[in-house]
Amino acid sequence: MKRRQFLKGAGAATVATGAMMSTAAQAAPEFKWKMVTTWPKNFPGLGVGANNLAKLITEMTGGRVEVKVYGAKELVGALEIFDAVSRGTAEMGHGASYYWKGKSRAAQFFAAVPFGLTAQEMNSWLYHGGGMELWEETYAPFGLVPGAAGNTGVQMGGWFNKEINSVADLEGLKMRMPGLGGEVLKRAGGTPVLLPGGEIFPALQSGAIDATEWVGPYNDAAFGLHKAAKFYYYPGWHEPGTTLECFMNKEAFEKLPTDLQVIVRNAIRVANQDMLADFTAKNNRSLEQLVNEHNVQLRKFPDDVLATLKSLSDEVIAEEAANDEMTKKVFDSFVKFRDQATKWHQVSEQAYLNARNPV
Repeated sequence: MKRRQFLKGAGAATVATGAMMSTAAQAAPEFKWKMVTTWPKNFPGLGVGANNLAKLITEMTGGRVEVKVYGAKELVGALEIFDAVSRGTAEMGHGASYYWKGKSRAAQFFAAVPFGLTAQEMNSWLYHGGGMELWEETYAPFGLVPGAAGNTGVQMGGWFNKEINSVADLEGLKMRMPGLGGEVLKRAGGTPVLLPGGEIFPALQSGAIDATEWVGPYNDAAFGLHKAAKFYYYPGWHEPGTTLECFMNKEAFEKLPTDLQVIVRNAIRVANQDMLADFTAKNNRSLEQLVNEHNVQLRKFPDDVLATLKSLSDEVIAEEAANDEMTKKVFDSFVKFRDQATKWHQVSEQAYLNARNPV
């Protein structure tokens, strides 16, 4: 009798073990994706934003899609992720579209345009103004599906090893500045230098560059840029609402069932909003620490410098639009939306902020 009871117990255990194995098999990811990023691994704000997106996708799909994040240089170089995802080495990339000017000049408009759209305006243009459709059209020749995966809000003007009192002070200035902002700096007499995030601090500290823009207080403090330069200028005229991106290999994306495609797209959209909230919550606290604890010299660009940069920006952007048909198409849509948003914000956001914070 005892023997039969033992066998019965053993049989039950076998069935239970089989059930557990079956459940584990069901829980195993159906799709294992690699995400390569332009950011250092776990870097505050941007790198963490990539991590959060990977976690969101895994959780929202119930583990059916598992995403592993690779920081810059872990799998490919920071500025090699576009090609890596395009050829299928990785399924996803996380970066900023102005890095891919050499692939398509139109790509720059989906990250940041000098004196262009704020974060709120960028999201409105992308989601409800035709911007996303144009972004998809721009990336289609490369076999990529883009998505807005974060926003820094208005950035800072950058770190300088000397004061900027006039436009003449920009002459000969070697400054890390990508995208359209770099073209404007060049027009003002400076020398734009394209460097990935991980190379900025040593270049600034060694004097290889005279100045750099990065993001804002939260990210800049994490990079220790205050240890290499003390003059911190605002506002970030070159990047008024920088959109970060997550792009996917088109073939890999289309292998997902429809429900997972919808979930992944919406996870990217959630990450987009969350990053902006994160920067908004943490930037001022970091700025106060930079000024009060590290003796950073906070300066506003002189009005005449901003006016000159605005004029040069208009020239550069118009010339970019004349380069090719796709860039002109994106430019026309962008400018039309900017003008509409400007008129509305004059009687809404701008009017309210002027009333709340009178000069």
